[in-house]
Amino acid sequence: MKVSRKNLQNHLKSYFFLLTTLLFFHVGQAQYTTGQDNFWSKVRYGGGLGLGFTNGGFNAAISPSAIYPISTTFAAGISLNLNYAKFNENELLAYGGSLLTLYNPIPQIQLSAELEQLRVNRTFQGLTDEITDNFWSPALFLGLGYTTRNVTVGLRYDVLYDENNSIYANALLPFVRFFF
Repeated sequence: MKVSRKNLQNHLKSYFFLLTTLLFFHVGQAQYTTGQDNFWSKVRYGGGLGLGFTNGGFNAAISPSAIYPISTTFAAGISLNLNYAKFNENELLAYGGSLLTLYNPIPQIQLSAELEQLRVNRTFQGLTDEITDNFWSPALFLGLGYTTRNVTVGLRYDVLYDENNSIYANALLPFVRFFF
């Protein structure tokens, strides 16, 4: 049986959504049984920042995040994403959110899965007029990182990467995460 790329992407999205929903249900149950104050005291906040300059270009990104440690090795959370880029006369604004899961089999190694959904608004300067392009860009990142204290540095791979419908240059991306 041949499975198309589109069907595989839909199955992966559904599986990840179901897994994340079950995890948040589990967290909600834990909150209900242990008290609301205990839940919020365990939430960790952080995220990532990005800033880039090129010849005739600029890029800035911010992604605040919140995670809840479900156990000593596993955490789940959410992130907001905002990315702005301007290259000569071309502009890009991408905004959205993601669901994030983190697993540390040992304290120094972090495995991650992140389902990201961005709304992308692009404006290109054509030969005679301005061209606008607005679309949704899904991504499912699987990552591996090295953790020391509150910082994780690593690489993540977008298994849903589509070069025609992504704001990223390729499927493999470095990342830096901070949580306090």
